[in-house]
Amino acid sequence: MNLFSSIGESLRAIQENKLRTVLTAMIIAIGITALVGILTAIDGIQASVDDSFASLGVNSFTIQDKESQGNNNQQGRKEKSFSPIKYSEITDFQHRFRFPSQISVNTRLTGSAEVKYLTKKTNPSMEVYGVDDNYLTTEDYEIASGRNFTSFDLEKGTNVAVIGAKVVEALFAANENPLNKEISLYGGSFKVVGVMKAMGSAAGNSSADQKVLLPLEKARQLATNNTLQYTTNVLVSDVANIESAMGEATSLMRAVRQDPIGGELSFDITQKKSLSEQLGEVTGYLRMGGFAIGFITLLGASVALMNIMMVSVTERTREIGVRKALGATPQRIRQQFLLEAIVICQLGGLAGVLLGTGIGNVVARFMNVDHFVVPWMWMFIALIICIVVGIFSGYYPAYKASRLDPIESLRFE
Repeated sequence: MNLFSSIGESLRAIQENKLRTVLTAMIIAIGITALVGILTAIDGIQASVDDSFASLGVNSFTIQDKESQGNNNQQGRKEKSFSPIKYSEITDFQHRFRFPSQISVNTRLTGSAEVKYLTKKTNPSMEVYGVDDNYLTTEDYEIASGRNFTSFDLEKGTNVAVIGAKVVEALFAANENPLNKEISLYGGSFKVVGVMKAMGSAAGNSSADQKVLLPLEKARQLATNNTLQYTTNVLVSDVANIESAMGEATSLMRAVRQDPIGGELSFDITQKKSLSEQLGEVTGYLRMGGFAIGFITLLGASVALMNIMMVSVTERTREIGVRKALGATPQRIRQQFLLEAIVICQLGGLAGVLLGTGIGNVVARFMNVDHFVVPWMWMFIALIICIVVGIFSGYYPAYKASRLDPIESLRFE
């Protein structure tokens, strides 16, 4: 009964000082609004990204050359060097891999090419890739106009190209059709047979717009004096089987490369991160930043609350003296003031949660996010934080009130 009695006294004290309670709760509400608002906006953006791009790349993996060949480790010893993956090894892998999937092979000729058409030319920052007919599928690129490479193009290494949107923008007029036009590259002429759909920076892969794709065999012909690095992309039919597919691919590639059983792999095999996962990492950092901003705001609010509670103790010194004279113990006095601080914080927290959720969704809407997010987890955390803030801010004033001498308190004016 003592605890319930203390709660009742706290509520009556709060009701008697409505203005002070409202002002104090507003301080807490501002901090919680900042915390919940920022995190709600971030969650709304993340939810929109997840819906739009969750499937991009999540059911595929890549096989490529081992990284850091010939580098020194931390002990100064030279790491084991592995030979690059040969084209014959990749074709062997393609013929023997039986898992339901689509396999594409590509190689990067350069990332600083200058492409020309008549008197126009691009910046020397275009990327030139040699690819097969499955490359567009495994990379989730789309043909906006024209066609993909045919088996004849791939077998004979014909002088044809599929180009990105920025290449088109740099070389052709707004209403000009780039299909069947001859562009100059690597000292030769290539007929444009396809144009890739613009990806844009929002898709997280703007370099796709700067790519020029050539048939893989043609790329091999152009790089006769250079060692090409091949990347194999494997797109698994069912995302649930990605681990099994990677296990089978690892075993097969180990056999193709003749890696000893139990020894280190001479190649890298990695699952691609989906675009939503990549952006999820960014929003994770944004959440930490938002949480830090909200925490600093709440820290200031807790100091203000402590100051107001100290003033409250001073104003109610005679009341405390009367309670002690009537038999109230220091524990009961502490409970009363501590509960007042917690209740005020919870009132401010509830208001802050409602405001923060609304403001966060409004901010997300201004960023063209259509989702309405109710951040239950952040709401629960915010209310827990309010209890902690109430205890932190109210304990010292409550302790001070419980230590007051009843006789001196009754004399206080």
